Amino acid sequence: MATNQSDNDQPQERHLSSQSRKVVEPLPSSKSDNPAADLIRQRLNSLYTDEPSAKEEIAEVEEVKHRSKHQQFMYELSHSGKSLAEIQTQWHEYYSALPNDEKHEVWQEFYVNHDKQQAEASHDKTPKVVEADKAIAKPQHEPKPKLSDARTVTEVKEQLISKVTARGKAKRSHHIQSLLFGLGMGSITLLIFLFGFFNERFIAPFITPARAVSSTPIIIDPTSGAVGPESKIIIPKINVEIPIDFDEPTINEDAIQRSLEKGVVHYPTTPDPGQIGNGVIFGHSANNILNKGKYKFAFVLLKRLDSGDVFYIQKDGKRYAYKVFEKKVVAPTEVSVLYPSFPDKPSTFTLITCDPPGTSLNRLIVVGEQISPDPAANVASSVTGQQQATPEELPSNSITLWQRIKNIFS
Repeated sequence: MATNQSDNDQPQERHLSSQSRKVVEPLPSSKSDNPAADLIRQRLNSLYTDEPSAKEEIAEVEEVKHRSKHQQFMYELSHSGKSLAEIQTQWHEYYSALPNDEKHEVWQEFYVNHDKQQAEASHDKTPKVVEADKAIAKPQHEPKPKLSDARTVTEVKEQLISKVTARGKAKRSHHIQSLLFGLGMGSITLLIFLFGFFNERFIAPFITPARAVSSTPIIIDPTSGAVGPESKIIIPKINVEIPIDFDEPTINEDAIQRSLEKGVVHYPTTPDPGQIGNGVIFGHSANNILNKGKYKFAFVLLKRLDSGDVFYIQKDGKRYAYKVFEKKVVAPTEVSVLYPSFPDKPSTFTLITCDPPGTSLNRLIVVGEQISPDPAANVASSVTGQQQATPEELPSNSITLWQRIKNIFS
C-alpha cells in the first residue's frame, strides 16, 4: 500500500507485473515549492482518474481469500443481486469518493491480482494487455508488411501496358485470336439465322419421320374387309398413315393451311373416292418446326414412290386402292394438274406436295389410278363449276418465319 510522504520526497518506483512495468506512486496533491514535482504528480494522478472495470473486480474478489476493505465492498456489492450496470454505477461512486492514496491502493491490488493470474496461466504465452498499460505505455504500431514484389510502380505500369497492347502494337497471336473469335461468333450467328428462317430446308431433313421406312412398310391385306370409319391415306412404301380432311369447303389458301395442321386435305373442287374424275390431296413436305400441327412432314418422302407402287384412301368405311403411274415436278402456277384428262383411266387420285422439301419453289405430282374396287362401279362426280373455282396457284407449305417477318414490315 502507498504511504503519505512529504512534498520534498522523491516518487518511489514499484515493480507491478511480470512484464517489468513500473508505476510511480504519486503523493497526495499539496502545495509545493517545486513546480516540476507538482506537474509530475498531476500527470500521475490523471492515470488513476478511472476506476478498474467492475466486471474484472468481481472476478478478482471471488478468488481472494483475505480481502481488503475495497475488495470486501465489491464482494458484498456483487452478491447483492443487483445488475452489472447497477454494480458498475455504485462502484464508480465508491471509487470517486476515495482519496488519492486509496485509489492507488485499489489499482495496486488490481495489478497484484493480475500478476498472479498471469503466473497461473503461464502456459498461455500471449501477453495480456490491460487498460492501464494502454494509458502508460506508448502505443506500438505494427510494422507494415513488406511487399515481395520489388518492382517499382513505373515497371509494373510498363509491364501491364506491354501485356495488354504489346507496347502499342498487337502481336500476331492477338490478330489470330481476334480472327478466330470473329469467325466463331459469325458461325454461331449464321446457324441461328438459318435455324430461325430456313429450318424447313436445312433442319427438317434431319428430323423427318421414318428415314428408313422402306425396310418396315405398312402391310395392307386387300382381302380384308375391316375398315374403320375414319378418313385417312395409307402409303405402305413410305410408312405413312395420316388423316384426310374431306370437310374443307373452300379453296382459300388460309383455310387450306389451317386444315393441313390436322393432316392432309382433300381439295374441295375435285371428286371424292368412288367418283369418276381426278381427286386431289395436298400435304406438307416439310414445314417450319415452330409452326402448329403435327403433320408438317406428311409427304416429305413422297418422292420415293415410283410407278407400280400402291397407296390407299379410306372414306365412309370403304378402302380404295390406287396404283402410281405418273410422277413429275411442276411450277406452282400449273393448276391444270388438278383436272387432268386420262381417257383410259376414268378414276384417278393425285397427291401433291412442295418440292424440294421445305420450300415452295415447285410442286411434286404423284398420280395413281383406281384398281380396287372396280372403278366401273364409280358414280359421277358431285362437284360442279370446277373451272370457275380454279385457283391461280397450287397450295403450298405455310409461309416461313422470314416471310412472316417480311410481311409485318411490308
